[in-house]
Amino acid sequence: MRRSKFKAIDFFCGAGGLTYGLRTAGIHVLAGIDNNKNCKATFEKNNREAIFLEKDITKYSPGNMRKDLKIKIKDNRMIFVACAPCQFWSNIRTNKEKSRNTKNLVLDFQKFVQYFKPGIVIMENVPGILSKEPIKVFMETLKKNKYHVECSIIDMSLFGVPQKRKRFTLMASRISKISLPKPKGKQLTVRDVLGQENGFSVIRAGTIDKTYFQHSALHLSKKNIQRLRITKKDGGDRKNWMSKNHLKLPCYSKKNIFNDTYARMWWDKPAPTITTKFMNITNGRFAHPEEHRGISLREGATLQTFPKTYKFIEANMTETAKMIGNAVPPKFAKIIGKQIIQTIK
Repeated sequence: MRRSKFKAIDFFCGAGGLTYGLRTAGIHVLAGIDNNKNCKATFEKNNREAIFLEKDITKYSPGNMRKDLKIKIKDNRMIFVACAPCQFWSNIRTNKEKSRNTKNLVLDFQKFVQYFKPGIVIMENVPGILSKEPIKVFMETLKKNKYHVECSIIDMSLFGVPQKRKRFTLMASRISKISLPKPKGKQLTVRDVLGQENGFSVIRAGTIDKTYFQHSALHLSKKNIQRLRITKKDGGDRKNWMSKNHLKLPCYSKKNIFNDTYARMWWDKPAPTITTKFMNITNGRFAHPEEHRGISLREGATLQTFPKTYKFIEANMTETAKMIGNAVPPKFAKIIGKQIIQTIK
């Protein structure tokens, strides 16, 4: 790949989806920073030119990062990118207590921006953060430091990502005006990327694929398999079996409550947002369009636009699913990278 003069540091890098996308755009990523040691092997295996710094940025100082990476202050060609853990600000109705200690990570990232004043700052997060105090403070700080700021809620399905994934996206530049990318190309569907014609063999629930491809699906109880056998293929939901006493679930007795749980994806629509629990059919519309199982690890990674050669090095399926669901889709990251290069030129 042809490399531009831009270089980047990926904060909260996880498994490296954002790093990989920027690299494919031609940007040299110096390092990824994350406090989850489980991501290190995967990040480094797929992004050999970048180093993984296992650091907690609430405790890590800009001065120490300057020593570790030997980077300059006010480097116009430096890009800082951050996709902080976002569960606390998510609109999904879950218990927020576990994620409370992550709610101000945007401001922890801010101290690095203020210290180094990189040429470009990129941020991606859940839409819910837009109205919250941390992001308002962060944006005001950028403007006070003479950054031109553009931000919006972007639906990644309009950028070639085959899922309905809406995210707050911010781009800021200290060296020139900058603009967010415009939607382009065809909106991809599940059929465009999954299925036998795309290299995914028919498998059963509970299949463990020990190859790097990791076409593995969670085990399902006999009752849940019965439910899926009755569920209409291609977008069916639990209405097909809720009237059957031996299969219905009292917790879902009210109409129009969580209709996507136990539901199948549609072939000819984008997938729902791939979350960290995308393998579990009880957590959303994550059942395969026609096979009697949830989607596999590799299918989830493909919907996130990771290439099929991307190797996830983690024996635990749950941890691997978290890495995949938390990632910025590499295809969208590549679009952001190209937008930076073209805009600054």
